[in-house]
Amino acid sequence: MTFLVAVDGSEASKHALAHATDLAERLGESLLVVQAVEPAVVDVGGDEPDGFDDTAGRLVAKAVEDAETDAERVLEAARDHAANAGVEVETELLYGSPLQVIPDVTERADVEGLFVGHRGLSGRYEGLVGSVAKGLVERSHVPVTVVR
Repeated sequence: MTFLVAVDGSEASKHALAHATDLAERLGESLLVVQAVEPAVVDVGGDEPDGFDDTAGRLVAKAVEDAETDAERVLEAARDHAANAGVEVETELLYGSPLQVIPDVTERADVEGLFVGHRGLSGRYEGLVGSVAKGLVERSHVPVTVVR
């Protein structure tokens, strides 16, 4: 049995990884840790936005190469975390929207469940762009555990 863990470097995804690692360790199972890379939106800071127009003026696109570098760092940390707990772990860098590519993994890979953080890096703008965790619950082909 393998558990799929979607990470993005956020505190919530670190909690999801820790929960999945603990469960995998107790059950003698393995993990597949993934992160989706796509041209991302990065907040340049300031006060909370009042709406979409205010938000659009504060956000900049992040280069795919930078996103890949960041994702590899997150995946390496996840690999180390699981390996230090004695859990067999594989990592995979995905390309595309997490709401499309992660459910594809739940369909093609032999996984028993998906673990995801309640609010990822885009959580601040959930009201404007939607919740990744909620979307994964709706699209996943396996049971989803959402971790706070």
